[in-house]
Amino acid sequence: MRLRKKHTEAEVSTDSLNDIMFFLLLFFLILSTMVSPNAIKVNLPNAKAKETIDNQKKPVHIAVTKERKFFINNRSVDFGNLEQELAKEIAGKPDPTIVMHLDKNLTIQDEVDIMTIANKLKCKTVLATSASNAQ
Repeated sequence: MRLRKKHTEAEVSTDSLNDIMFFLLLFFLILSTMVSPNAIKVNLPNAKAKETIDNQKKPVHIAVTKERKFFINNRSVDFGNLEQELAKEIAGKPDPTIVMHLDKNLTIQDEVDIMTIANKLKCKTVLATSASNAQ
């Protein structure tokens, strides 16, 4: 009696690999949303002046001192009248831009207040910074 051996090649079943990858992806997505953003310490970078603003468009400059005195193009303005005065300044300008010169001791809320007004008036905002001495 002669026996024949069947030659079969080894196969790796990858049917469940898709399920495993899906569960791993789901696990990492859920885990990443649970991480507290307050646990990350962030040191804000210094700005290095490499690019200047095109002054042909004549942006509107808003300066705010540490005493919270507001100035539009070197003209003193009360905060209550800031929106009306900005509307007068940008009237007729295509694609108006506001450059904010804020004292570094002010809070983020002061910046957000100006950005909210600029958003109502459909203006772009730019935060002016001083150049860093570090290279």
